[in-house]
Amino acid sequence: MRIIVSGGGTGGHIYPALSIADKIKSENEGANVLYVGTKMGLESKIVPGSGYDFETVTVSGFQRKISFENMKRLIMFFRGIWESASIIRRFRPDIVIGTGGYVSGPVVFCAAMMKIPTVVHEQNAFPGMTNKFLSRFADKVLISFEDARKFFKSDRNVEFTGNPLRKEIIDANKSEARKKLGIPLDKKMVLSVGGSGGSRKINDAMLSVIGQFCNRDIAFVHATGNAYFEGFCKEFSDAGLKDYQMVVPYIDNMPDVLAACDVVICSAGAITLSEVTCLGKPAIVIPKAHTAENHQEYNARSIEENGAGVMILEKDITADLIAQNIFNIIMDEEKLNEMSNKSVQMGMPEAIDVIYSEIMRLKQLDEGI
Repeated sequence: MRIIVSGGGTGGHIYPALSIADKIKSENEGANVLYVGTKMGLESKIVPGSGYDFETVTVSGFQRKISFENMKRLIMFFRGIWESASIIRRFRPDIVIGTGGYVSGPVVFCAAMMKIPTVVHEQNAFPGMTNKFLSRFADKVLISFEDARKFFKSDRNVEFTGNPLRKEIIDANKSEARKKLGIPLDKKMVLSVGGSGGSRKINDAMLSVIGQFCNRDIAFVHATGNAYFEGFCKEFSDAGLKDYQMVVPYIDNMPDVLAACDVVICSAGAITLSEVTCLGKPAIVIPKAHTAENHQEYNARSIEENGAGVMILEKDITADLIAQNIFNIIMDEEKLNEMSNKSVQMGMPEAIDVIYSEIMRLKQLDEGI
């Protein structure tokens, strides 16, 4: 079995591609997987260390207005198609899988034109430009939020699968996690994290909210982000904090910390929210402004509309608003349980198995099995 996977630009596109590649390798002895990315993209740093062969094509995203720069990028896109065709002819894949990002555009498009079975995986509630374009040619479009379905012109080839998650997240257990972290089972716990790099606005609000947690003896872990940790500590004194009340620069044991908490305050990255719902955690979701196509707000809105959490826009963040929403959930056992159940209903811990089944079904159809 020979597979090409392509996705790049951000970890939100790269890690799902690697998860799919890992699943295919684990289920098919001798499977040959090639990852196609760009020389300058984040994938060029991540993928080679994962053990997969890596090749590159030339491509860049288009600006959202008519410009001379777009003419240059159009020429680059056609060059990317030519390079993709060369790679495909040489590698002879059975199937080509794209997980988004500009690089997957020429790779999946070229494969579709060459009559090779193609799959697109969309992580967000609002699909990216590349995947919306590719959906017209791909044999299968796999979505992670049901809300994404309405953004595709036809849903004849659209299947809901969810986002593939790390095994450590799927297997995480609340009581075991609390034992590891030294957090008593009888304490309510809040996790707050503003993405891997942290969030200044969330940090500013949490300076006050943490004081309220301490007054009510609520366990918490607040991750500031490495760049903000020193400044946060200058304004916040950790004197008097109990062992189960922690301010840290970064969380490197996220499966345990997420499993241990009762409520999470987080940004609205697709993988983050998939992990949160997989473990059934109610969330105060704060979508980052100015993300591509404002996709984080669509992700957050999906959580809120399904009853699994509350959305607060970055421009509206205040300590009082965060505290009000947290205490409304965490101090109301009925509401906490209801939101946890709604969160679990959105979760897809079996996503990677569903994705793999769809890929294999397409391959069998192509082979006439």
